[in-house]
Amino acid sequence: MLHNKKILLGITGGIAAYKCAHLVRLLVKQGAEVKVILTPAATEFITPQTLSVVSKNEVVVDFFDTNFNWNNHVQLAEWTDLFVIAPLTANTLAKMATGLCDNVLMATYLSAKSKCIVAPAMDLDMYKHPSVKHNLDILKTNGNLIIPAESGELASGLVGEGRMAEPESIVEFITNYFKQGLPLSGKTALVNAGPTYEAIDPVRFIGNRSSGKMGIAIAESLAAKGAEVILVLGPSHEKIKNAAIKLINVESSDEMYEAMLSNYKSKDIVVCSAAVADYKPAKVSDKKIKKQKGDLKLELTATKDILNELGKLKKKQCLVGFALETENVLDYAKEKLKNKNLDLIIANSATEKGAGFTVDTNKITIIDKHNKISNFELKSKQEVANDIVNYLIDLLK
Repeated sequence: MLHNKKILLGITGGIAAYKCAHLVRLLVKQGAEVKVILTPAATEFITPQTLSVVSKNEVVVDFFDTNFNWNNHVQLAEWTDLFVIAPLTANTLAKMATGLCDNVLMATYLSAKSKCIVAPAMDLDMYKHPSVKHNLDILKTNGNLIIPAESGELASGLVGEGRMAEPESIVEFITNYFKQGLPLSGKTALVNAGPTYEAIDPVRFIGNRSSGKMGIAIAESLAAKGAEVILVLGPSHEKIKNAAIKLINVESSDEMYEAMLSNYKSKDIVVCSAAVADYKPAKVSDKKIKKQKGDLKLELTATKDILNELGKLKKKQCLVGFALETENVLDYAKEKLKNKNLDLIIANSATEKGAGFTVDTNKITIIDKHNKISNFELKSKQEVANDIVNYLIDLLK
């Protein structure tokens, strides 16, 4: 959800500043680009060098830093998608409420057009003081979002409300902010992708040429539209860019079957794009089969039909399947759509130039359960994924 989001973190002079290295790492791990502004007082609690290393960006403290032009606060304000101030001390809170501008952080805040989220942190009695409450009300009136302070042991030794929200809670708040207004916000999705490997012996297997690119692109498109996504991925060398996607790695068709069925019940959208083996060796040798004279006969048995089983169990789910064929593509796809109790099927040809396994493009036809056919041009797999997800959004409406 935070993939490619630009987040500006302002850190003020409270003891909770030491947690911000962890906060930056969590944001970066989620795919965000993070830049940091420190107030001079904050440098007493955490160093610019530490934050520069974890954010992979220069950290700004003063108007006249060596690598910072005095008016760059305007550029930072224009750059960011979201301004986060954590911890927010009573001092900086008062400045924000009154518009006092005496440091880079305040100059950037007053220049920013993006939303600002603040996480207050101060001692128990300060947090309850009428002046602080009044200033927080002003921030709310001015459109800022406030992450309430948590209860616990404070730096003074007192126990009560005033602790800065934990970094994990701040990241969750930020993620939920970016989800607002997205068409699949609140929806859950389950996707499978990639091949399966069916063992012959400890070193050999039956597999196929699927790379998993198409399914991964669909999972990332669903996540970008606000859905909470679980991706069940067979053996693949492809990397997941969006860290918000929950990844379950499997190898065999049996493992994929178990992963899909155990996560199916609560999902709104299920997309089965994996190239699951139709057959597997009836017996698996526990030792490497040695080459001998003559032929080797390998007995195969049918694997479990994941899509068919999901179709039987379907209740509220929107169930989508794929049909990759070498001939009679639409006829086979329509038959599969009906027999598996699908809402949509994505048909494509393994013989179409630029489509199918391993390549970065695909050409699809979408068929719904009313036999409405929608044809799409050859596109990148990410664009194809977006077409599929946009079709799903319209269908869910």
